[in-house]
Amino acid sequence: MLQHLALMNVVAPLVALSLSGRGPFAPASLLLAGFVQLVALWVWHAPTVQHLAASSSAAQAALMSVLAGAAIWFWCALIAASQWRGLIALLLTGKLACLLGALLIFAPRDLYNLDGLVLALCTTGPSSLADQQLAGLLMITACPLSYLVTSVALAARMLARLDSDRRLTDASARAR
Repeated sequence: MLQHLALMNVVAPLVALSLSGRGPFAPASLLLAGFVQLVALWVWHAPTVQHLAASSSAAQAALMSVLAGAAIWFWCALIAASQWRGLIALLLTGKLACLLGALLIFAPRDLYNLDGLVLALCTTGPSSLADQQLAGLLMITACPLSYLVTSVALAARMLARLDSDRRLTDASARAR
């Protein structure tokens, strides 16, 4: 969980910021990028996919690459989009990511029954309900934080622009 949280919420936005202004990321692609990112995230958490990732380092690396690509595309499209569209995209994708985290937290049993992951940062043995709940708590904490910071920055920029526009309008009215 820590790997993909860091990848999707820290690395991907930083890569997107470094690519901003250089890529052909049309604002219209934000909806599609958000959809692809959510599908990749939810598919990644399907028990069958988790079993595949747990059994093969190549499969796990490939699946992490898909998550990374989808997240980078989303953040690039978000940067290229208007601030209102960006806020709406953050709200929708953030809510669905949090829903997934809540499902992991409140599931009555271990959904995965994994023996362990091949590319795990640490070896803790078989999965358990407590592991799954901790993963859900991490998800429900980390995702909103990155989305909240981005949303606050977008909202602050929007308010500053509205204030600037109001001042220009006031100055223009006084000049007449």
